Amino acid sequence: MKILDRLQIVRKIERMAFEIAESNFESEKLYLLGINNNGYNFAQMLKDKLNKICKIDVLLHRLSLNPKNPVDHDISVDIDINELHGSNIIVIDDVANTGRTLFYAMKVLMDIIPSEVETAVLVDRMHKSFPVSINYVGQSFATTLQDNIIVNLDKKGEESVFLEM
Repeated sequence: MKILDRLQIVRKIERMAFEIAESNFESEKLYLLGINNNGYNFAQMLKDKLNKICKIDVLLHRLSLNPKNPVDHDISVDIDINELHGSNIIVIDDVANTGRTLFYAMKVLMDIIPSEVETAVLVDRMHKSFPVSINYVGQSFATTLQDNIIVNLDKKGEESVFLEM
């Protein structure tokens, strides 16, 4: 069942971008770290909107990890981690379920001292079992643990979010 269509996603991104711009208006730079593919695609969409509405230098980078087994695989970011020291950072994913992916994504930031670290997701399923709070949320859905959220952001003009029951 489709729960978000392209226009709804665009509106959510616009609202989130304004929230991010408002919270970071004093920043000169803002780093967006998009997790893997869909998180990165979502971060790119936020970056594009932020570039249109504010004067902050928004820098986008990919944060890579294996969400199914984050401790057995390297977690990396495609930037020298020391460049993030003292910066405002938003870690971005498409869906937050238990919070595990976002929790382990923070591991890459443990060797520096950022000014601020926030999180953003398009869909929050509200089943947190890890100590992660989401700062910017496109849409929250109360789902069962057996439900699955499918996010399609890789084809421009065909963006959508589906709920599989």
